[in-house]
Amino acid sequence: MMRALWTAGSGMKAQQFNVDVISNNLANVNTTGYKKERAEFKDLLYETMNRAYVLEDSGKPVNLQVGHGTAVSSTVRSFESGNVDKTDSSLDFAIEGEGFFTILCPDEEVRYTRDGSFKISVTEDGMRKLTTSDGYSVLDDAEQEIVFDTDVDISTLTVTPQGAISYKNADGETVALDQTLGVVHFPNKYALEAVGKNLFERNSATGEPVQAIEDTSGKSTISQFYLESSNVSIVDEMVKLIVAQRAYEINSKAIQQSDDMLQIANNLKR
Repeated sequence: MMRALWTAGSGMKAQQFNVDVISNNLANVNTTGYKKERAEFKDLLYETMNRAYVLEDSGKPVNLQVGHGTAVSSTVRSFESGNVDKTDSSLDFAIEGEGFFTILCPDEEVRYTRDGSFKISVTEDGMRKLTTSDGYSVLDDAEQEIVFDTDVDISTLTVTPQGAISYKNADGETVALDQTLGVVHFPNKYALEAVGKNLFERNSATGEPVQAIEDTSGKSTISQFYLESSNVSIVDEMVKLIVAQRAYEINSKAIQQSDDMLQIANNLKR
């Protein structure tokens, strides 16, 4: 009966973590470019009390085992695309495909995002550059900051589906900036680590980033005047939340029943 207490306790801990993951998804339902997560579980060590065997055409065809509960094994992020919403800003971009924008953070590390709601920041020398809402520099396909001269009319900026940037001068002529928005693919995007502020960080499991225009295995295009919304479905997450709550509840009842059985056993001496 003590085994049942610990087994049910592991189930409560696992479901509490599951609720934490679901709650984070619901909290980010309106976060631009957010990708939902799900918790995955594994069963724990088994105690084998009798093994299956065959000896001279006789024996026991099945095992006698009992497990010790469950534990969280991983969280898996779904990178399926969210809805694409029309905006009025020429600095809003949505990626159609599996790519990520490249961002230079203050610690000089390059990180990645699906959030294309960019802004214009003024540098110390009076130039203007493309940044995130936190002021982090957006990089081009050569990992250089995207900087605009003072004579560039930001409202006329145009970005092609392949990321090439241009603008219109005072005469209405289109002028190319010779820079392309950096969009990369990863061999294993599911290993990307979320670090907050809509950013992801790569590691040894993701593989090296590959510029989308050089990646023949996949294709990503950029849509200007659009933003990708979260891929969280409130209905799905609410159903998962109810299931997790019921699983937590039934595990707590297993603990209560085990406690009642222990109490009955303790009262046998009376």
